[in-house]
Amino acid sequence: MDTVNVGIIGGGLMGREMASAFARWCALQDMPVQPVLVAVADTNEDVLEWFQKIPSVTQQVTDYHLLLRNPDIDVCYVAVPHTFHEQIYLDVINAGKDLLAEKPFGVNQGAAQRIVEATNKSDSFVRCSSEFPFMPGAHAVYQACRDVAPLGRVLEVNAGFHHASDLDPSKPANWKRLSSMCGDIGVLGDLGMHVVHLPLRLGWRPQTVYAQLQKGYPRRPGSGGEAEVICDTWDNAALHTWAMVGDHPAAMRLEMKRLAPGATNTWYIEVLGTDGGFRYSTREPKTLWTFERGDHQEWKRTELGFSTPFKAVTGGIFEVGFPDIIQQMWAAYLLERGGLLGDHFGCVTPEEALMSHQLFSAALESEQTSRVIQLSYA
Repeated sequence: MDTVNVGIIGGGLMGREMASAFARWCALQDMPVQPVLVAVADTNEDVLEWFQKIPSVTQQVTDYHLLLRNPDIDVCYVAVPHTFHEQIYLDVINAGKDLLAEKPFGVNQGAAQRIVEATNKSDSFVRCSSEFPFMPGAHAVYQACRDVAPLGRVLEVNAGFHHASDLDPSKPANWKRLSSMCGDIGVLGDLGMHVVHLPLRLGWRPQTVYAQLQKGYPRRPGSGGEAEVICDTWDNAALHTWAMVGDHPAAMRLEMKRLAPGATNTWYIEVLGTDGGFRYSTREPKTLWTFERGDHQEWKRTELGFSTPFKAVTGGIFEVGFPDIIQQMWAAYLLERGGLLGDHFGCVTPEEALMSHQLFSAALESEQTSRVIQLSYA
């Protein structure tokens, strides 16, 4: 089995998730490549301390440039606030490392464009993180919708990602509540890539967009116990778009919400056609709903179990969870990096990440002007 040495820049929540996925890599069957975490960079020494429990980590630094000078590192995973994306991603690429980058791939469209241009001029293999399409039900919808002809005319597509943690006004503000750190796109950058990944991969590019953007509590307690902080980012977004699906335009509604009563971490997709359709939500992680129009209109329920794209030792009677799809995403990244992905679903490409920013920029313009905005993808 080939090994790929990985360095993590940003060792917080997602950095620890990635380390966990590597530690249980043996769960994957017939995998020709294995990631090995060898280095971590984070400005917080307390964060670095957590990684001391991982024997393969031989470098822990507060300056990520030292990590990039490490000749043993093949791939960098970067999870930092959005305003730092562009500089660090460019530094990784210029250092000759491959990159799995966190969404939204730059704080705005201009940053994403410059990252894509640098990628295209380099030999670095670059992809963007988005794990939810690797859920069994999401993957089943993707496979079924690669050919939409059996669905008849697709009438609508609904996709979204809902949280509810921001319903609590006493929740302290973090950097994601500040436009100066997460960008003017707010929740679009925070959750949007998860929502558009699968539609864009299926070729369903929004042609027009009308956006309804909403802000939550204007002030929250400071995360460090300081006085109240002004929260100026968009917290909820509903994008009403038209996209060509097959030979016909379909209404596509894309939702990203931090204020969604009753939701914890709910990702969903629904495709509805005149003859058939599919519905999947992480509220029911094992369940795929299939619509059929015959003598009667029927929704059929299928229990999927542990049926991930890349097979694991886990029994099929069990449920897939978030750590599993993180591992599945890494398997897709490493296999594609090695030219071994084949017909499997892959991670977000730099071009798809840029398309998402073009949509988000148009959504901001729509909100500002109360108009439908036409999109073009350069």
